[in-house]
Amino acid sequence: MGIEHITLKLVIGFIGLWAMTRILGKKEISQLTPFDFVSSLMLSELVGNTVYQEDVKFSYLLYALALWAVLSFAFEKITQIFKRGRGFLDGKASILIRHGEVDLKELRKNKLDFDQLRMLLRQQNVFFMREVAYAIFEANGTLSVMKKSDYEQVTRQDLKLPEQDAFFSYCLIEDGEVDKEGLKLLKKDEDWLRAELQQCGYNNFDEIAYAEWTPDEGLYVLEHRSKSFKLPNEVS
Repeated sequence: MGIEHITLKLVIGFIGLWAMTRILGKKEISQLTPFDFVSSLMLSELVGNTVYQEDVKFSYLLYALALWAVLSFAFEKITQIFKRGRGFLDGKASILIRHGEVDLKELRKNKLDFDQLRMLLRQQNVFFMREVAYAIFEANGTLSVMKKSDYEQVTRQDLKLPEQDAFFSYCLIEDGEVDKEGLKLLKKDEDWLRAELQQCGYNNFDEIAYAEWTPDEGLYVLEHRSKSFKLPNEVS
């Protein structure tokens, strides 16, 4: 098989997988259910097995990708319409800890032991099992944790402090390159950014490894030499 045939098949496979991911949604990436795992394996097999086989035509590859996309989309719709069968088709969550007590039956049902449970808890920044009121093992393999009231973090509302606005940070420079999308969101231009950087003692974008802006604290700059500087300005 010539290099041009392999290249064309790889390009078709790449575009096809990208298109399927966009059509099926971000769920394919962020929430890996059992079906999603099988789907990923099947897609890799479909593309991998057809790239280097001479007797497999381009149309066969396109047909396989299109058919799998239709089947995946149909499966997603079925799980959304027939909600009663969603647990069987897509998996369902299991309550591993209820009212502070570990459900050993659910733990064994999900093929987990206490070492694995503690590891999942640590991933949620929980290092002591006695702090947990509820722990739910989700269908995608993650653990959702609700702490007991004695171990919950204190909030501003608990302390009766006035409400404070939350601000979004905007990336402006990354590895010496200006992030034009961040400037666009701020409705600023490079001249404004250069002026702000000069106030911090920087004349060139190349000096900066990372820079971000928040309306409450202003500009944060990280040099390539790992030296940081913060300037608390307000957006004008």
